[in-house]
Amino acid sequence: VQLQASGGGLVRTGESLTLSCAVSIGISRYAVGWYRQAPGKERELVAAIKNGGSTNYADSVKGRFFISRDIAKNTVYLQMNSLKPEDTAVYYCNIGMDGVRDGSYYVAVFGSWGQGTQVTVSS
Repeated sequence: VQLQASGGGLVRTGESLTLSCAVSIGISRYAVGWYRQAPGKERELVAAIKNGGSTNYADSVKGRFFISRDIAKNTVYLQMNSLKPEDTAVYYCNIGMDGVRDGSYYVAVFGSWGQGTQVTVSS
C-alpha cells in the first residue's frame, strides 16, 4: 500500500499548514494516522482517524491539529494551527488497524512509509 504525504513547508510560529495524505487503497475500513519524526527522536503518532470517523490526538497537539478525511478521494488531511518550533519534523502518514494497548492508542500500520513531508516552524 502506497501513501504520499504532501503539503509541508517553512512557516513561522503561530501560522497554519495543511498536510495531505493520498492513499492507494480505500480508507474507509481502516485507521489512518499522521506521524512525525524530529531529528534525534523516535517517530510518534500525532493524530489518527479511525474507520468510523472518530479521531485521536497526541496531547501535544490537541486543540491545534485536526485530522479529517475524504473517503471518495482516499485522502486524509492534517490541519495544523498555531504551529510551534517544536512541531518541526518530517511528517508521515500510514494506514492500518487500530487498538489500545496498556492504555495507549496505536495503529498497526501495513503501508509503506514513504519519504514524508518536511514541516519547519521558525521562531
